[in-house]
Amino acid sequence: MKPELVQNIRPKIEIRQHSPTKTERAVTHSDQTAPFSYSTAVKQASPSVVNIYTAKVVAKQPTTEDILKYYFNGTTPERSELQTSLGSGVIMTSQGHIITNNHVISGAQEIQVLLTDGRNAMAKIIGTDPETDLAVLKIQLDKLPGITVGDSDNIEVGDVVLAIGNPFGVGQTVTQGIISATGRKRLGLNTFENFIQTDAAINPGNSGGTLVNPRGELIGINSAIFSRSGGSQGIGFAIPINLVRDVMTQIIEKGHVVRGWLGIRMRNVPVDLAQSLNIPAPGGVIITGIFEDGPALKAGLKPGDILLSVNRKPVYDVRSLLDAVAKQKPGSIIKLAGQREKRKFTASITVAQRPVITFTNLRK
Repeated sequence: MKPELVQNIRPKIEIRQHSPTKTERAVTHSDQTAPFSYSTAVKQASPSVVNIYTAKVVAKQPTTEDILKYYFNGTTPERSELQTSLGSGVIMTSQGHIITNNHVISGAQEIQVLLTDGRNAMAKIIGTDPETDLAVLKIQLDKLPGITVGDSDNIEVGDVVLAIGNPFGVGQTVTQGIISATGRKRLGLNTFENFIQTDAAINPGNSGGTLVNPRGELIGINSAIFSRSGGSQGIGFAIPINLVRDVMTQIIEKGHVVRGWLGIRMRNVPVDLAQSLNIPAPGGVIITGIFEDGPALKAGLKPGDILLSVNRKPVYDVRSLLDAVAKQKPGSIIKLAGQREKRKFTASITVAQRPVITFTNLRK
């Protein structure tokens, strides 16, 4: 199944969002008295959580038995096999839009969605964003329970959260924990990262499922775990719903996510180089390659240039520069400050739209 891109269509996206009162916000944070049960939150959120089953044909590695059959009987072994996998997803709108992780449906030729009320439907891929590991699906069913969306900017470490998903394919499961950290980056999972960390048990099959607050409002999409065994070890990561909502809206309206791009390859400035050039911490990033016909080349940037700030905001490392540029609209002009050998420079550069990155068009 090829991704179906929605172009030149701007449907009305009805996402239910609740704006908590001052009293309700107090229930969320660390001064709360824990309720005896979170069943109300589960009853509100769980109908919107779906199980996702995928199937794809993959190349089959011949077994010893296949080789022996071919040698003695002349029987040609099967060269492909059907591979199935599972995950979770969340019904975001009554029109049937479902958000899940890109890795849950990547390469899938068939995607089946199972609802808690027993209904099931085949899903279409509306679009994907591998750089945040998100995908938008759509199913055609009536009376779909779109989840109520919270505000991931209004969470604190210590807040109680519930994870709902389909771990190991056993069926919908709810686990409880707290927010262990916010703003987790530099994990090497996605190009753009800003994870919520939680100790709520998350296992294989939970990917794409919900992280909700005690009011049953969606605050994150469970995406990954840190584990030495393959199971939950109390370190799980969820993509904040405010980021998810922005990505989903762009995918539905444009078929893809629009981000700014400079057209450079870069790495963090080594400490010894920063010291030798008298560059104060943070040390910025050093350009290691320029893409042909990219904005950086047109602006006169060169490999070896060190970039220290974007629009007067310090560049701490590669991740901070990526994030800062991605937020810029294509066609906008930004001001870079940097250093070439031991001379400082500034440059105005017109931001382009970030393409799907391949390194075949990179100038060394």
